[in-house]
Amino acid sequence: MTTRLTLICHGRTTARPSAFPADEPLAPDELPKIRELVPLLGKPDRVLSSPAHAAWQTAELISENFLVDRALADINYGRWSGARISDVQASEPESLAEWMENPDFVPHGGESHTDLLARVAAWLEARFSERGHTVASTHPNVVRAAVITVLGAPPEAFRRIDVEHLAIADLRSDGRRWTLRSLGRLGLP
Repeated sequence: MTTRLTLICHGRTTARPSAFPADEPLAPDELPKIRELVPLLGKPDRVLSSPAHAAWQTAELISENFLVDRALADINYGRWSGARISDVQASEPESLAEWMENPDFVPHGGESHTDLLARVAAWLEARFSERGHTVASTHPNVVRAAVITVLGAPPEAFRRIDVEHLAIADLRSDGRRWTLRSLGRLGLP
């Protein structure tokens, strides 16, 4: 019996453009898009969500009976949370540049890309024993980390994977390893 895991990125939020996310809610115009997407997900056996506002709003549209899983949280941006990228570029240009290139660098006091990759890899490994179909509402960074883990790609590949809001990663497991079946947007322009 195989395990199916569908990771869905929450919808676009009310965050300021070009800013590090904080914990903003979904933009109102995203709700109809998510409702259109729900029937395409089928009837999952369980629905999980990041603790972030936009992620649980997305999960709530998929199922009233979702569970929050802290391992699905976005990368911790530390003191950069909510800041405009241009402001960080102006105040800490060397730190921002190093953070973009070095997956172990944590200038903001939050979480490194390497830490996120380890957290997501452990979460995926824990799902091996779960049978059936799980849908998890999470963040683009978590989906990137899952794809890198499944493909065995190096941490430096993190910035080379573009995952947009409402993108879906469909993963399958035979209990020993995960495979990536598809990555993209289902039925949405």
